[in-house]
Amino acid sequence: MKLTGKIIIALIAGAVVGLLLNIFAPDAYNVLDPYLFTPLGRIFLNLISMLVVPIVFLSIILGAAGLGDPKKLGRIGLKTVSYFLITTTIAIVIGLSIASIAQPGKAGDFDTKNAEFTAEKAPPVGETLLNIIPKNPLEAMTQGNMLQIIAFALFIGLALTALGEKTKGLLNLVEQGNEVMMYLVGFVMKFAPYGTFGLLASAIGSQGLSAIKAMGVYMVCVLAALFIHGALTYGGTILLLAKKSPLWFFKNFAPAMSVAFSTSSSNATLPLSMEVAQNRLNVPKSVSSFVQPLGATINMDGTAIMQGVATVFIAQVYNVDLTMGELTTVVLTAVLASIGTAGVPGVGLIMLAMVLSSVGLPVEGVGLILGIDRILDMTRTAINISGDAACAVYVAETEKKRTIKAQRTGA
Repeated sequence: MKLTGKIIIALIAGAVVGLLLNIFAPDAYNVLDPYLFTPLGRIFLNLISMLVVPIVFLSIILGAAGLGDPKKLGRIGLKTVSYFLITTTIAIVIGLSIASIAQPGKAGDFDTKNAEFTAEKAPPVGETLLNIIPKNPLEAMTQGNMLQIIAFALFIGLALTALGEKTKGLLNLVEQGNEVMMYLVGFVMKFAPYGTFGLLASAIGSQGLSAIKAMGVYMVCVLAALFIHGALTYGGTILLLAKKSPLWFFKNFAPAMSVAFSTSSSNATLPLSMEVAQNRLNVPKSVSSFVQPLGATINMDGTAIMQGVATVFIAQVYNVDLTMGELTTVVLTAVLASIGTAGVPGVGLIMLAMVLSSVGLPVEGVGLILGIDRILDMTRTAINISGDAACAVYVAETEKKRTIKAQRTGA
């Protein structure tokens, strides 16, 4: 059986086992979770997280060196960032629209008195942009600061291109290091079915039916918005911009989406999503190595959808009518926050707190959705990495057409 099938079976088995234990044998779950489910999930996460920093560092160097021309790198960077900002805007508009129609906040009685949430402050957008250049690259690597790692790797890649033959040996070493990392990804993925089983059993078992029932309409709204965004926005990107079949895209990218669903981490899934994009979606390493690590850091379409639905949901629970101007403020704040909070731990809830504050809604309302956020986080992570891959396919195809046109015209 192929790895994708094994992972899907493990996902279903983990969800079923976790749910059954929660309903019929909660004491057994309390015993199995710390000694079986959580260790299985944590071992898998640690194994794949171990590879993230070296893969991002080496792949970005190779991507920048492979692109060669700084103008080409700048052009691809502009396409990538523009794509992510546009799709983030589309995502939050979809979330706001569906929540406004379905009105999840009026589907039941919610306890707002006991809702609690302490919001951490995110750095200003300007400070985030200034901090992209690391003072200490080694510190950035030990802390896993992806934006700084990407910036440092870009400088090295450009330097290797400029120096040419003088640094050919070093470039070969980086290529060999990247090959070693990709081999380790394949090795670690053999453990993926066991890890995904543990992660799902732990997540579903800790939530149970009570939390799902209480927030059922809210969950359906978020899931529907995620599905629509994935099908229309990303499917449209592949069909209209890349001129390829959306079915081909989602079928071939399914292994990475399955792992993203279980890990709830774009960064943790990055090694596999890059491998799948390069080997199954035929994205050149130079493009994949630049677009996908950047997307894992700043592309937050799934989170934007959650913010849109959650903002309307919380407004309805607290009986606040949002005006069109306030809804526009929500869109602008969410898009800017996706840049300002890039690489910040707990980014989704920090961004939501910023959005709520921008329209005067109580930040404590975040406490209403915390119970089932872990389950929804799985789905929106799968959507996020799909957006990274769709962007990589789109950029690769446009660059290919540009090259062919230049060859025909003799430019």
